[in-house]
Amino acid sequence: MKKLVLMAVAIAAVSFASCGNKAADAAKAQQDSIRIADSIAAVEAAEAEAAAAAEAAAADTLSADSTATTEAAAE
Repeated sequence: MKKLVLMAVAIAAVSFASCGNKAADAAKAQQDSIRIADSIAAVEAAEAEAAAAAEAAAADTLSADSTATTEAAAE
């Protein structure tokens, strides 16, 4: 009988240990999600900045080309 009670206590202890701390897991998952979202936002901002810089460079090139054409026509 003592062995059965000891076995029941051992099973109960293992059951409680396997449940884990779900609140801590949920908080960690939320922090991971926030970190990933911040990383994605940073990458998107960098891409937007690079696209704006490329667009500005293209506009400068068009401006320089039209200036060269105007000077050649004036001669």
